[in-house]
Amino acid sequence: MNEKDNRIKFARQMMVSLGLPKAQHNDRSALCLLALLDVAPDKSWGDASNLPLGITPIMNWIREHYNRSYAPNTRETVRRQTMHQFCDAGIVICNPDNPSRAVNSPRTVYQIEPSALDLLRTFGTGQWHNNLESYLDKRKTLAESYAEHRKQKYIPVKIAPSKQLNLSAGKHSELIRAVVEDFAPRFAPGSALLYLGDTGNKWRHYNENLLTNLGVNIDPHGKMPDIVLHYVAKNWLLLIEAVTSHGPIDEKRHAELSKLFSISTACPVYITAFPDRSILGRYIGKIAWETEAWVADNPSHLIHFDGERFLAPHNGA
Repeated sequence: MNEKDNRIKFARQMMVSLGLPKAQHNDRSALCLLALLDVAPDKSWGDASNLPLGITPIMNWIREHYNRSYAPNTRETVRRQTMHQFCDAGIVICNPDNPSRAVNSPRTVYQIEPSALDLLRTFGTGQWHNNLESYLDKRKTLAESYAEHRKQKYIPVKIAPSKQLNLSAGKHSELIRAVVEDFAPRFAPGSALLYLGDTGNKWRHYNENLLTNLGVNIDPHGKMPDIVLHYVAKNWLLLIEAVTSHGPIDEKRHAELSKLFSISTACPVYITAFPDRSILGRYIGKIAWETEAWVADNPSHLIHFDGERFLAPHNGA
């Protein structure tokens, strides 16, 4: 076994010792840990460091030092199936420079927690086992502390009288909350929330039974809208994209959503939500016909891109 393979094996042993879930006892997670520690094959554990790194720099580091290449479309896998668990375990801090930064921000970085770094630097020495026991004794408190800190940054969304979801911090989540709490009661009273995606969890809320009852079987690899509501009184399926930095429902996206929900027994309605008119103005030339637009800072109005359907005087004549 060469030195690169040895380092990967030892990093996997570290994760077992630290109590990480079995799903993380793999080469991908081991290599991510090595990258965050900056332990190349010729570097000792005692020289490990904890410079903050984003997902792409982590993947680049792995390719450079361990000759393992991961396709760009695996970034989400690294984030959701390795980094999330590292953070939950308290051994990695997400965005130590700005905890309120959205986890899907291109500036998001991850850093080995200082006390975890002190421990891991002793791997392979006579101090390792005693230090590990001491670390594990206090880690639960440490992990709880970081979890509470992250919780304070969450965006709470009330999806039912007695049910609340906590979304990742950021403007996108704030807009999603506005859609659920301001748009829905005004324009779809009594509607049921069938799906809600979060920047930190694509399937944050998913009512599979209700969607199935409407004849919809979702492909898990399909690109879902940010929010799906069933307006029960009219049997409409409201497909809503929340736009803060990415595009609205344009002709291409309209076609994608039409195909994704083509067998629904509820009539689809396509809506793009914006936080304010300035963001709307950036995209107004791209919004597809036969869709709606809603602006959170003017919540009582809708903008209809539907031609002559709504042509009428406002005085009721």
